[in-house]
Amino acid sequence: MGEFMDVLTSVTQRLGSFALSLQWWDVLDILVIAFLVYRLLLLVRRTNSSRLIKGVLVVVAVLWLSTGRLRALNYLISHIIVQWGVIALIILFQPEIRRGLEQMGSSRLPFLQLFSKPQVDRQTLEDAISQTVSACGDMSKSRTGALIVFERHIQLEEMLRSGTKLDAEVSSELLKNIFFVKAPMHDGAAIVRDGRVLGAGCMLPLSRNVNLSRDLGMRHRAGIGMSENSDAVVVLVSEETGSISVAVGGMLKRHLMTETLEQLLRNELLPRQETEEDADGKKRISLKSLLAKGKEEGGHADE
Repeated sequence: MGEFMDVLTSVTQRLGSFALSLQWWDVLDILVIAFLVYRLLLLVRRTNSSRLIKGVLVVVAVLWLSTGRLRALNYLISHIIVQWGVIALIILFQPEIRRGLEQMGSSRLPFLQLFSKPQVDRQTLEDAISQTVSACGDMSKSRTGALIVFERHIQLEEMLRSGTKLDAEVSSELLKNIFFVKAPMHDGAAIVRDGRVLGAGCMLPLSRNVNLSRDLGMRHRAGIGMSENSDAVVVLVSEETGSISVAVGGMLKRHLMTETLEQLLRNELLPRQETEEDADGKKRISLKSLLAKGKEEGGHADE
């Protein structure tokens, strides 16, 4: 028992002296490393990269085991695989690296706000939301497929270049004409920025989530894929069932009423208020709360 107490005292003294020798730069260094490791773990968890990480760990284990004995194998791994492996990993993780840099650029840090665009008039956004909800309600009744992307901080220039450029105010009539079955741009997506339709017939990236429900068509997979690759809010109307859905952050909520759609869009797109209630005294509705409610009530929610 006495030896254990001596060891414990020695360890405590060493930890104390180590803590006293730390400078604030050391603490910052530790916090940055911890944050990077945390983001890496989140990246592996949210994407299908776990098998790739396991393969990298196997290569590292083989390299360590071959040291000193299997010289030819060790030379091959260390001089060929390791040297070129970094470039290969950058190529394989290119979408994730790009997404992370875009998220860093869209963060709300004070010095980054100097390069951000000015805030749009709230009334313009409210009118765009009202017109979108009206159009989605009509298209839901007529079972007209629609895919509307509301851009937020991350700009979607690459998607805009794939479609037809427009510059018009959001109106119910315009959206219904864009997605009319015989219209030339009805198969793609309409992209809305700052309350204006900037493009239609735009091509979106498909989701790589293998756990999506099989009854989801290409339109829904494209909407989810767009929400996975950006911070956009995507509104979808099913051509088969007429149901309205919203995708944010790779999560999809289906079978929405027009009232719920309007409240969700207001909470996602309009500037945050200081209180948790809007002007009408209604509680804020977010996609995460809707997903939780759907699970409690046995509703259908896809991630």
